[in-house]
Amino acid sequence: MGRRILLIQGHPDASRPHLCHALADAYADGAREAGHEVRTVDVAHLDFPLLRSADDWEHGTVPPALADAQAAIAWAEHVVLLFPLWLGDMPALLKAFLEQVARPGFAFERGARNPFTAKKLGGRSARVVVTMGMPALVYRWVFRAHSVKSLERNILGFVGIAPVHETLLGGIGKLDAAAVSALRAKLAGLGRDGA
Repeated sequence: MGRRILLIQGHPDASRPHLCHALADAYADGAREAGHEVRTVDVAHLDFPLLRSADDWEHGTVPPALADAQAAIAWAEHVVLLFPLWLGDMPALLKAFLEQVARPGFAFERGARNPFTAKKLGGRSARVVVTMGMPALVYRWVFRAHSVKSLERNILGFVGIAPVHETLLGGIGKLDAAAVSALRAKLAGLGRDGA
């Protein structure tokens, strides 16, 4: 039986396709081929404001443009986030999206005394796919994959999404067509496995 998979495309440039888009397409194709149901949220095509106060985050409502994205997260059994590493972290637009959708009442219980028991998005797994210019081993071992670890612990883990697996893809500025094809095949395989 197939899984319900949500792909969150976090590349902020909607003007043209990038490697993240090709990888997401390959994952989706592999997943559908294996009988999984796939939905996609492309953050670059959404129009929403930045959160500017704790009060708005705690007591405001999710912007109408993100209601479908929240519903897709609630629907999913497995979430795949794809984004390029920019200045050592996820792009600001993706962070703003996550801040908007991971609100009290949706992502965790509002006013809970114990935040570790308040997680409302448990029962979901995730994969984080990150492209970067530096070698992935340098990012993992020298920089300790700090931003990916923060995403896993402080956002995904905080709302109950686990386990979270990583696919770190480095040296993307030097890839030839054969290397891109190999990466697409890798993502298609992950999609087929629903992983």
